Amino acid sequence: MKILLLGEYSRVHTTLAAGLKCRGHQVTVCSNGDFWKNYPRDIDVSRPNGRWGGIQLLGRIARIFPQLCGYDIVQLINPLFFELRAERLFLLYKLLRRYNKRIVLGGFGMDYYWVHENITRMPLRYSDFNIGSKLRNDKEAIRYTQDWCGTAKEKLNRLIADDCDAIVTGLYEYWVCYQPVFPQKTSFIPYPIQPTMKPSDIPPHQGKLRLFLGINGNRSAYKGTDIMLKAATDIVARYPERVALKVAKSLAFNEYMQAMEGEEAILDQLYSYTPSMNPLEAMAKGIICIGGGEPESYEILQEKELHPIINVAPFYESVYNELEQLVIHPERITPLRRQSIQYIMRHHDYLKVSAQYEQLYLSLLNTR
Repeated sequence: MKILLLGEYSRVHTTLAAGLKCRGHQVTVCSNGDFWKNYPRDIDVSRPNGRWGGIQLLGRIARIFPQLCGYDIVQLINPLFFELRAERLFLLYKLLRRYNKRIVLGGFGMDYYWVHENITRMPLRYSDFNIGSKLRNDKEAIRYTQDWCGTAKEKLNRLIADDCDAIVTGLYEYWVCYQPVFPQKTSFIPYPIQPTMKPSDIPPHQGKLRLFLGINGNRSAYKGTDIMLKAATDIVARYPERVALKVAKSLAFNEYMQAMEGEEAILDQLYSYTPSMNPLEAMAKGIICIGGGEPESYEILQEKELHPIINVAPFYESVYNELEQLVIHPERITPLRRQSIQYIMRHHDYLKVSAQYEQLYLSLLNTR
């Protein structure tokens, strides 16, 4: 198949492309590298800085558009598949639809259905937008609600979701927002990760527990990093001889991965049910994820044996207590690290995941 992966979130398309190429497909990644993360891509569509950046990007898209035509499959990372205002993307979507065979929409992150379902139907006990039946009122949650509901972004998302051939979601929480609305076209396929270690590579734990926390300064409260940082800092203060904390802020992907080397546990995404790409990459290195590991995230994978994620509720006390239990029971560290690698190999290996995508794509092409 000839496949175009358009846009990028945390290396999802870059890693998927590698797996699909190993399976013999011709794959092109066209993206802006996910902003400052600067992931590799075949066609760069980064928006230039400055007042006329949008016009300059439109000009570049017009020049390269012939390279975006003639594909069997075009997969969009998000309804905002170029770094342009939603109003400018309606025509571009229609052109992609006209000059390619099948369109797949990714449910991988921020979009209308993620926002709308979590502030109305509330299918999750907690999310980026609600805690129980109460809406969150932090600045980022309010901004995203205003940004996606009753706007051109909502119209664009609804148009693409209605019109596309399939919707693929990468986390349980995104699946539960899309599947009830589009039950016939929504699939769940885990995020792809390239395994880097074997369980036997993990040595027995010695010395201090080494914690790692990555911070995106613009979204700290929204993602719960502020609460996790306070809990981790307090644990270090109470057990200075048993635990150490490394904090990395807004690093490009390669720098982030280097900063993570040698760590044993990562705190990430307090309001998530499931590990996202960064903690999954960490788990592939035998780093324990402290964050989202709700029962539903295992159930959708049909996983009944490997439960390596230290699940925390979205509150300071839960994070602190789980950290303290890990610190005072260091015998848990090595088994959880080894289980983390097994979990990635079983569910997220990029070759296994790309085979699932291949099956989906072929089913679309075989349907009139």
